[in-house]
Amino acid sequence: MYIGRVTGSVVATIHHSTFDGRKLLTVEKLNLNGSGSNDYDIAVDLVQAGVGDLVLVLDEGGSARLLTGTEPNGAVRAVIVGIVDEVDIQQ
Repeated sequence: MYIGRVTGSVVATIHHSTFDGRKLLTVEKLNLNGSGSNDYDIAVDLVQAGVGDLVLVLDEGGSARLLTGTEPNGAVRAVIVGIVDEVDIQQ
């Protein structure tokens, strides 16, 4: 699980049926200081996130498939499970 920033959306006219009616977003993983890591996932949006939102991403395939109801053979690896309002890191 990680915190990331939504950077865009993915549109596909031909896709696996697992993605029917689901929004796919690109999410850049963030470092602890809030800077981008140049690493990203394509995640299924479960919380109506949008470009620029700070989000909580579950990037473990089995759990992601359980949340989307596509277990055991779905093509889902990462899902956005929350929109983050604030992060407070104690130093």
